[in-house]
Amino acid sequence: MRSPLQTPIVFCAGPIPITEPVVVTWGIMFVMVAGAFLARRRLTLRPGNGQAMLELAIETIHRQLSDAMGVDATRYFPLLATLFLYLLVANLCGMVPGITPPTAFVQTPAALALIVFFAVHYYGVRSMGLAGYLKSFAKPTVLMLPLNVVGQITRTFSLMVRLFGNIMSGEFMIGIILAFAGLFLPIPLLALEIVVGVVQAYIFTVLAAVFIAAGVGAVEAG
Repeated sequence: MRSPLQTPIVFCAGPIPITEPVVVTWGIMFVMVAGAFLARRRLTLRPGNGQAMLELAIETIHRQLSDAMGVDATRYFPLLATLFLYLLVANLCGMVPGITPPTAFVQTPAALALIVFFAVHYYGVRSMGLAGYLKSFAKPTVLMLPLNVVGQITRTFSLMVRLFGNIMSGEFMIGIILAFAGLFLPIPLLALEIVVGVVQAYIFTVLAAVFIAAGVGAVEAG
């Protein structure tokens, strides 16, 4: 069984090693883009059952994000919905034999957490202006400036660790039980892993929404 911090190399593109989570992520992106293209071609003004369910899911996600942020989430919906859908597929792709979820490798949660980190500052600067956003770090007093800066870093780190720890531990636990107990015993654990994968996708996205709302809240929530 591999170390949870070891990243298998699939092939090399010249001097650049291409790792397993990168290959799986490419596959996930291809499936998602192809699925979105096919779904878009089937959209009609009179939706059938499939389109109605899709629209209901989108509206539900939008409403959940708006409630979490305390503002209309439309501006941030493309980023947050993409994060949620990617995490949902990535966390659950481990159900396919021979595939390890890319979120079970620390590099993927780290990259996603950095996307959220930069998105927070991008939307904050866009809403308040550079000077106004920088001043927000000194609220309520200038003495809070170091703590606010450290808080930006620590919450990004915790976002990464939470996702990586939960997905990796699920894969690790099932691998151990499969090695010692045979093929059929882990089936209930696979069901639990599905629940964990969905919940972690939801938690990561909601936390990302809350962090972005905190970055723009002084303008939009006021």
